[in-house]
Amino acid sequence: MCGRRARKPAAPRRSGLAERCEDERVERVRIDRWLWAARFFKTRGAAIEAVVGGHVRVGGERVKPAKEIRVGDVVEIRRGEVRWTLVVTGVAERRGPASVAATLYEETPESLAVRERERLERRLARPLGADLGTRPTKQARRRIEALRRGERRRPTA
Repeated sequence: MCGRRARKPAAPRRSGLAERCEDERVERVRIDRWLWAARFFKTRGAAIEAVVGGHVRVGGERVKPAKEIRVGDVVEIRRGEVRWTLVVTGVAERRGPASVAATLYEETPESLAVRERERLERRLARPLGADLGTRPTKQARRRIEALRRGERRRPTA
């Protein structure tokens, strides 16, 4: 072996989490993981910020990111002006396709009606200046400036 030491075979690596069988269903999951898996937030970091910031409530109470939720819990989420009130119908630790994520919750009829009404109000409310039309072309701008110059000369005469 020419002075080399014999290497010990490496022990199998294990994560801090208990290994789970694929058939085993998860009963509880952290709220930040669930929000990410249900696709309310793009990253877990964004979900954690929302929970810490008080934008997520479980059962009407403010919670911490490590709060475990179960099927049947009522979750209230606020992102900007949009609010959801949801009943948890499934839990998942991993983010999957959007079709699977949609099965993890059911929105309450009251929440759905309020969100729809607010969406219509936002669509009907015009931003300032929306009624002015498009920007003038270069030719139109020159005509406007010529009209303004003409108005300035008339009152002096």
